[in-house]
Amino acid sequence: MSTEATTERETRWAEIVPLEVPQPPTNLVFDDGEPLESNRHRIAMNVLIDSAQAALSGREDFFVGGNMFLYYSSEQVLNRDFRGPDFFVVLDIDGSRDRQGWVVWQEGGRYPDMIIELMSPSTAKVDRTEKKRLYERTFHTTEYFIFDPFDPQSLQGWHLDNKQRYQSLEANESGRLWCETLQVWLGTWSGRIRREPAQGTCHWLRLYDQKENLILLQEEIAEQEQQRAEQEQQRAERLAARLRELGEDPDAI
Repeated sequence: MSTEATTERETRWAEIVPLEVPQPPTNLVFDDGEPLESNRHRIAMNVLIDSAQAALSGREDFFVGGNMFLYYSSEQVLNRDFRGPDFFVVLDIDGSRDRQGWVVWQEGGRYPDMIIELMSPSTAKVDRTEKKRLYERTFHTTEYFIFDPFDPQSLQGWHLDNKQRYQSLEANESGRLWCETLQVWLGTWSGRIRREPAQGTCHWLRLYDQKENLILLQEEIAEQEQQRAEQEQQRAERLAARLRELGEDPDAI
């Protein structure tokens, strides 16, 4: 059979029986009903989300997620491996679109640029081994951090080197780690957040700007403004009382 005849036959067969291209799964689950490890873990996650959004407030092309399912392969779906990172950030994407979770094949193949796992005794080993390998070798996530909200000494971080392997980040004199993705420092902070105090060895993981100033939450900014207003009111009242003692009319000033 001539080459031309073979080619013609293959062309007709391709028209009759088109190649089957595997389609990504569509029956995705986005809620397993399982809560976070503790109330402190839930607050810690929300603090990170709010802080990251504040740190990135000058731009719109980002997505910040927490305790959301992250889908990256059909095998993962078949194995019903639904759990996603406790906190992650993706840059240079459409941040205005609503998302139930992060589905890599619906996001142009994009994976998180930065991930934080909030550890507990039941997850620490997996966070340090299996997830670290996954984020390094499959996700190629630039930066990965782990922290146990009940252990202020537990903060660790890694950054991908030019061989796409994680290298440990060194803490500065304040014990903080530099996060290149967000251009901030990650460090512990002791104080009351959302009616939850830092007790004993419990600390919060917070973000600090490049000058190591704490990036405040909206409620902290509002509290500071209220305190300033109250102080100004008290100052005005003291001044008015002093003027009355001197026999002057405070309203005339």
